[in-house]
Amino acid sequence: MRNALGAVDTVLLLGGRSEIGLAIVERLVRDGARRVVLAARDAGDTPPVIGAAEVHLLDFDASRPETHGEVIEAAAELVGDLDVVIPAFGVLGSQAAYDADPVAAARAVAVNYGGHVSAGLFAARRLREQGHGTLVVLSSVAGVRVRRANFVYGSAKAGLDGFAQGLGDALHGSGARVMVVRPGFVIGRMTEGMSPAPMSSTPGQVADAVIDGLRSGAEVVWVPGRLRAVFAVMRVLPRAIWRRMPR
Repeated sequence: MRNALGAVDTVLLLGGRSEIGLAIVERLVRDGARRVVLAARDAGDTPPVIGAAEVHLLDFDASRPETHGEVIEAAAELVGDLDVVIPAFGVLGSQAAYDADPVAAARAVAVNYGGHVSAGLFAARRLREQGHGTLVVLSSVAGVRVRRANFVYGSAKAGLDGFAQGLGDALHGSGARVMVVRPGFVIGRMTEGMSPAPMSSTPGQVADAVIDGLRSGAEVVWVPGRLRAVFAVMRVLPRAIWRRMPR
């Protein structure tokens, strides 16, 4: 498989147990990637990646931004230039729980936004030095317009989405790039027990859309694609109507 910048041989997944992240890695390996680094807390428990010539494990803690640069540099030492970097960590939580425990809310935001800022900047530095590579940022439609039903989570995703767009602009002309991915409701472990929203997707469907985006050189990928049109309308709904949206 080739993306807009050339052949994908090496992949770094930050959040090595993420269903979406692993699904993306598996597809990249199926299409020709040979060397994979899975970085996760207690990395020895990460699932295997079938078909990769090399799979390396690194310990990674999203809540410790001071260590993120070391992890990315260690990955590069193991496999060489990083063709695709996928930060795929985060916590969902419930708005009710965050209302009851603002400290827990702040900790979740520190991972969902702050952790991605740190990892993203360190990854961008490496990709810029290489002169090539794609940082795949897993945003969410929850951040396109924040809803009262999950505004702590949504606000972190809104910040991440803006950060990723700005980082992509900063990398323009360097040979490296950022691809922002905006899934809707994803049916998986993180949302287990929740009723699926309209136009839900699976981790595999998100991964397929990411691969298509890498091939085409897309800057933003919506999953499913028709959510782009839906949120063009959602963005301009009067606030009195928007605040009544259930999720």
